[in-house]
Amino acid sequence: MKIAISGGGTGGHIYPALALIKEIKKLNSNAEFLYIGTENGLENTIVKRENISFKSIEITGFKRKISLDNVKTVMRFLKGVSVSKRYLKEFKPDVVIGTGGYVCGPVVYAASKLHIPTIIHEQNSVPGLTNKFLSRYVDKVAICFEEARHYFPNNKVVLTGNPRASEVVGKNGIIGRESVGLSNTKRSVLIVGGSRGARPINDAFLDILTEIGKKDYQVLYVTGEVHYENVIQKVNEVGNPENVIIKPFIHNMPEVLSGVDLIVARAGATTLAEITAIGLPSILIPSPYVTNNHQEKNARALSDNGAAILRLEKEMNGDKLLSDIDSVLLDNKELERMKEASEKLGIQDASTRLYNLIVNLKK
Repeated sequence: MKIAISGGGTGGHIYPALALIKEIKKLNSNAEFLYIGTENGLENTIVKRENISFKSIEITGFKRKISLDNVKTVMRFLKGVSVSKRYLKEFKPDVVIGTGGYVCGPVVYAASKLHIPTIIHEQNSVPGLTNKFLSRYVDKVAICFEEARHYFPNNKVVLTGNPRASEVVGKNGIIGRESVGLSNTKRSVLIVGGSRGARPINDAFLDILTEIGKKDYQVLYVTGEVHYENVIQKVNEVGNPENVIIKPFIHNMPEVLSGVDLIVARAGATTLAEITAIGLPSILIPSPYVTNNHQEKNARALSDNGAAILRLEKEMNGDKLLSDIDSVLLDNKELERMKEASEKLGIQDASTRLYNLIVNLKK
């Protein structure tokens, strides 16, 4: 079986593709892969590091305002389609999958015109322009949130979930806690603002540091490497409570997620797929700086079903953060109720579902 995959721009498009590739290799050791991305995108470095065959095209996104750049984008798209057709004719894939980002546009469109079975994977509850465009040409649309279904032709949509979720299932939470210095005898909350951190979350956390020190639970705070030195400096000024552990970054996040009782985080699609796969309750503070405000809509898919507390960044402060954490960690019934709600939303076998979709299309 030969599979061509395209996805780029952000980790949210790239990592699900890599997770899918890993799982398919487990299910079919003879599978071959070609990844088509851009030379300047994150995917160039990340995918090559995984020793996956990589080809590149040049493409940019459309501006939302009338612009000369959009004319250039159309020209790049047409050239990208031509180059993609050449790559696909050489590789001869059985199926082509797009996991999001501008680069998927010409690649998946080219595949459809070559009559190669095609799938797009939408991680968010609100799809981007590229996937909306491609949905008219592909054979199947794989979604992670039911809320995304009505944006696409209903006869093409299949709920599969996010392949990244499979990477957190079955991890050893005890090892995860011990690796970061958390006690195995106390409840714990992980506070994280993403790989680069989030200043509003930092500020709210610092405001309540002294109060957290009085609590019977423990806190693991991941600042993001950009903010670490500044946070540590402020923490040292007031003293670091014994029940608070501060890290700039965590490399074994799947194990750590499995070891905590609650998470405070942004509402990226990958994060939500991971936490629901293991039934982890959450306090979600969506980033307001994303396209179509999709993080807030992602978060509401959890909060509307009782799996999360949603707090908009503009209303977040230290007192609310502490109150929200207390309301979950100090209430056994609420903690269990949110766990159950989170588990109901989780899809653990997303990669297998996508693989079955691929096999059926190949037929």
